[in-house]
Amino acid sequence: MSGSDAHRSELGEFLKARRAELSPRQAGLPETGTVRRVPGLRREEVAQLAAISTDYYTRLEQGRVPASAAVLDALARALRLDDDQREYLAELAGKDVLRPRRRARQTVQPTLRRLLDELRGIPAIVLGRRMDIVAWNPLAAALITDFGQIPDKQRNYLRLMFTDPAMRALYTDWEAVAHTCVALLRREAATYPDDPQLIALVGELSVQDPRFRQWWAAHHVVGRRIGTKTLRHPVVGDVTLDWDTLTCTADPEQQLITWTAEPGTPADDKLRILASWTTTHHQGTPPAVPANQPPDPRKDG
Repeated sequence: MSGSDAHRSELGEFLKARRAELSPRQAGLPETGTVRRVPGLRREEVAQLAAISTDYYTRLEQGRVPASAAVLDALARALRLDDDQREYLAELAGKDVLRPRRRARQTVQPTLRRLLDELRGIPAIVLGRRMDIVAWNPLAAALITDFGQIPDKQRNYLRLMFTDPAMRALYTDWEAVAHTCVALLRREAATYPDDPQLIALVGELSVQDPRFRQWWAAHHVVGRRIGTKTLRHPVVGDVTLDWDTLTCTADPEQQLITWTAEPGTPADDKLRILASWTTTHHQGTPPAVPANQPPDPRKDG
């Protein structure tokens, strides 16, 4: 056995030992209630958390293939390795010491912030890398969800699409919208394949939702464009809106998403109802809309 083969074999044994020591709860996996035949995580669970195929991870454990720095970094995070364990893993793989490579946290561009503040009658949000929700205006919170109540690290549009029951109920064609979101992230993954936060997001959702896992494996890609979506809003009922995407010149990784309606249409009336409420109320529940006769917000107060 050559030196490289020996190191691969040792790397595989190290991964197997760390996998056996990590419980599903420690890895952030949902409890299934089923009895496990072996302690720790299964191979497919580690692979999902690291956003790689089960077959590839199996060959890594068997010492049959080398691992890139990006894969090792993803495995180190999936297995919750400390600094010493990361260093040892890197040595076995013949790589530089693995350290999380995190880009600086995005903050909304000042011009976009001012634009959001001026768009009082148009729901709008700013999406950043990985579909993170960077900023929003009050009308977007009234239409979609109260983003301010979501912990900062969880404030990601794709994550909400798959984990928030209210978001699933909001879209009448949830499956098509969610599938498009996955395709958008898949395209971004081609540009930033080593982004640790993106890898962690893919691993998390792959474990939690079989449809995400299926769609991610299909490698479909799309670009943000324009379209029409029907939302089943809990207050104003079904509302069909046009959405558009504007890319920020100062930071192309930030995009303004807006929802609008043709003036004079029922959808426009419903947006006016929500806009009227957000202008005069800071807390509480938006006013209910009587069946068949939406109130005119211009007569409010």
